Amino acid sequence: MDTPLRTFTESPEDPFSLHRAAAAVLDARGTVVGWSALAGELLGYRPRDVIGRAARDVLIAPGDRRAAAAAVRSCTGAGGWFGVLPVRRKDGGTLRLGFRARLVVREGDREEWFLVGAPADEVVQWETDRSLLDGFFRRCPIGIAVHGPELDILRVNRAIARFADAPAESLRGARMGDFLVPTDARTAERALRSVVESGRPLIFTEQPARMRTDPPGRERFVAVSAFRMQDPAGEVLGVTQIVEDVTDRERARRRLALLNDASERIGTTLDVTRTAQELARVAVPGLADCVAVDLLEPVVAGGEPGPAASGRLCRAALSCVTDRPPPAVRRAEGEAVFAPDPVQARVLRERRPVLETGLAGAAPAAPGAEADAHSLVAVPLSARGALLGVVSMWRAYRPDAFEEDDLTLAAEFAARAAVSIDNARRYTQQRTASLSLQRSLLPAQVPEHPAVEVAHRYLPAGGVTDVGGDWFDVIPLSGARVALVVGDVVGHGVPAAATMGRLRTAVHTLAGLDLEPDEVLSQLDDLVGRIAGEQQARGPDAGEQIVGASCLYAVYDPVSRRCSLARAGHPPPVVVTPGGRPVLAGLPEGPPLGLGGLPFESTEFELPEGSLLALYTDGLVESGRCDVDEGLELLYGVLGGPERDLDALCAAVTRTVLPEHPTDDMAVLLARTRVLGDDRVATWELPAEPTAAQRARRLTADQLTEWGLHDLVFTTELIVSELVTNAYRYASGPLRLRLIRDPALICEVSDGSTTAPHLRRARTTDEGGRGLFLVAQLTERWGARYTRDGKTVWTEQPLPDGRGPLPAAGTGGR
Repeated sequence: MDTPLRTFTESPEDPFSLHRAAAAVLDARGTVVGWSALAGELLGYRPRDVIGRAARDVLIAPGDRRAAAAAVRSCTGAGGWFGVLPVRRKDGGTLRLGFRARLVVREGDREEWFLVGAPADEVVQWETDRSLLDGFFRRCPIGIAVHGPELDILRVNRAIARFADAPAESLRGARMGDFLVPTDARTAERALRSVVESGRPLIFTEQPARMRTDPPGRERFVAVSAFRMQDPAGEVLGVTQIVEDVTDRERARRRLALLNDASERIGTTLDVTRTAQELARVAVPGLADCVAVDLLEPVVAGGEPGPAASGRLCRAALSCVTDRPPPAVRRAEGEAVFAPDPVQARVLRERRPVLETGLAGAAPAAPGAEADAHSLVAVPLSARGALLGVVSMWRAYRPDAFEEDDLTLAAEFAARAAVSIDNARRYTQQRTASLSLQRSLLPAQVPEHPAVEVAHRYLPAGGVTDVGGDWFDVIPLSGARVALVVGDVVGHGVPAAATMGRLRTAVHTLAGLDLEPDEVLSQLDDLVGRIAGEQQARGPDAGEQIVGASCLYAVYDPVSRRCSLARAGHPPPVVVTPGGRPVLAGLPEGPPLGLGGLPFESTEFELPEGSLLALYTDGLVESGRCDVDEGLELLYGVLGGPERDLDALCAAVTRTVLPEHPTDDMAVLLARTRVLGDDRVATWELPAEPTAAQRARRLTADQLTEWGLHDLVFTTELIVSELVTNAYRYASGPLRLRLIRDPALICEVSDGSTTAPHLRRARTTDEGGRGLFLVAQLTERWGARYTRDGKTVWTEQPLPDGRGPLPAAGTGGR
């Protein structure tokens, strides 16, 4: 049966295609004997102008004949030539052409030279593209596989060959099912089939990719991007997929998920044994096949742990993926008896985590034989300097041994569980344990920030159960802004302090998302409601119930001098402008956290430089000796006095307003505003037009040169260009570019769109799509924040040493 002929359509981008390239024929003496119509269009010569004449005389200018002679020598010596030569046009001008020359032999052994030429810029670009494609298959560390329409493999690069552990040539004609396990091969082929049929690309889709040669239980994950290939006529040629091994990232994501899960599940009660069980359950099966928690005998009884070397260990919890643990895990009921000098004894003695792999008896001797543990992690349970016991984790049924990252995660589990166990042990015995827990959850020191000068005080109330849930925070935000937070959990004791820690952690997370103050409070409201629901589900035996909390969240921008605030059942802050009197900030009250379903509102106002903000909890002004109004009058009197050092002012507030024996915890946070002057901020409005990026680069280079940041000009120009280009392409309306010289160099590009920017892997044939990837590589941090009018994409770059910190106060208003 005859093989049907197949016609290929030339690529319109090929400079040597029949429809784009000029052609000429020279005889052995260099005389032009053939001339194409495209050659005439390109150079202006008609056939009668050149045929029969020496090409050297007509087409080569005198100054270029030496280069042409060298090309001729090279061509005659090799039987062909490829390169660039300047050619004289009929109008006297010169055009650089890329040539391909080939020797042809006619009847009678007459030699002629067939030349094909195209503008040099097009030829160089074409060769660059071909070199790039060759690099993808020979040097690119990311896997690339080309499949035919039936998904048979046409070509793979070296990264795929390494992944499959086979030579690249041997994979040609194979299918993914030849080296992937059947379920994963079906998943991969189903995704590629969809691309071939629909033409819709895959973009960074994660999927399992276990090899047939992998031992049972081993996991591999890849991120796949794929696009359909077709010729200029639209005929489908196949599909190309770009594959990146993300197994380590998937494991890291699982570890992070386990850590978040541990935050919710460990320490839900003040019972030692139950906390140990929570620790054991949270790590199985995500981290280990079997987990045992062995505590020193006095700890189980609620006493002081004493010397570890002389104490007995009791098994408080055991969790395993099977009903019958492997031999290495089995111990006598109750007391844990270890062999002489085991790993656990060493951990207790040295108080440090231990990782051991390749344990004896790891693999079964025959099919059906019992497997023993092959890998062990042992971590000390230690809280506040007291050694409570040891956590042991084994792997027996999965083939992968523990890694250093697993050891770190196990240590984090143990650290959290140890705090909970120690809290339960000492809760009813001494007040210092409760205070230690609360102070460990409060910031040890607030970070210095160019937007504000701050001072703070926290004072607990007296009594064992009077430790409360008051807290404060100073959180750096993007764009040189800062968040000021004060909150109060209703209730007292360890539960209130623990809830405060969860809320403070949540506030830090929400602040990192650059949410508006009212949105932050809405999220906190949901969290408090969930915490209350968990406590109700545990019943009355769970101890004191947390019924709600209050919070004040403020964001100050030292560039615009605007302050945005929202509060949830919390006292409003006191504002003192330079030369003004103390007043309560006028903002809607908002319901306390935990009620659910009610809205929060933000208020924004401008603060002159040097304004004082006083944030506090109700324990400051609602003391036993006076009512709220009297407490506020005392606070006004202190804040309205002569300007003084903030730390001294903070001490004066607590000394004057608080009674001698307060009945409630108190937190106060004082912040004096600063302003970033014109010499540290540059802002430009850019029209949404194609030249916006070019103008942004020029403005950026000029500004950085003025600031003396010459070393950052190149990278910042690239960053600004990518951000402005993205905004022009995907947003609408005018753009705004802002540079801020802070302890870091901040670049911001604002537009009217709310589309979320995200990183992606650009396809091989994409002309764009790499902008944010480059930005992420060139900056220390980047992100986006949203406003009611659109969004701002920002980046931060570290400044050269000695050029970043701001002076102690602002340099003038804007």
